[in-house]
Amino acid sequence: MIVLHELGLADQVTLVRTVATPRGTPNPVILSENPLGKIPVLFVDGLPPLFDSAVIAEYLVGLAREGMRLLPAAGPERFAQLRWQALGDGLTDNLLLWRIERQSASGGDLETILSYRAKVYAAMRVLEAEAPRLRESFGVGQIAILCALGQLDFRFAQCGWRAAHPTLAQWEADVAKRPSLEALPIVNDQEADAGPHMHLNFGED
Repeated sequence: MIVLHELGLADQVTLVRTVATPRGTPNPVILSENPLGKIPVLFVDGLPPLFDSAVIAEYLVGLAREGMRLLPAAGPERFAQLRWQALGDGLTDNLLLWRIERQSASGGDLETILSYRAKVYAAMRVLEAEAPRLRESFGVGQIAILCALGQLDFRFAQCGWRAAHPTLAQWEADVAKRPSLEALPIVNDQEADAGPHMHLNFGED
């Protein structure tokens, strides 16, 4: 959605709300469109359903003249964006998997929980170190990172990531003023919270 707004394409897409379930029987509607059972999925005339955010973003940047500013066609700038995109997407995935493990009936496997936590902490350390470079451009990489930080704010509101990573926090606060971000506040559209509060504290050793 951020890519769509950045490229001025948001009004060309019809949004359909579909709920994905992380455990148990997958949503059959989603499964019929994406065998991985995940969202988002983009439907384009003449193409099979496009799934995975990175694939959808690649398709969208090719539609607009301004697309190359979000994902350069070649060279070091392109791979910098793809690397940050992978880091942001991977951080989001680890946060989701960590949360699912913690919500299991048994409370989760401790070694698995510690593994996800270590990966989240490592990713955040890298982002803090690279925050000055994130200011040099704005593309699909920065967008993926912002989505991961949005997950921290939404699902782990008390984790204290800003205090622990002040350079990254200042970058996030500055780019949050972009019209594409201001147009897309994170909203819980479920009637009740999807699960119990998950403990993640960046102030811990």
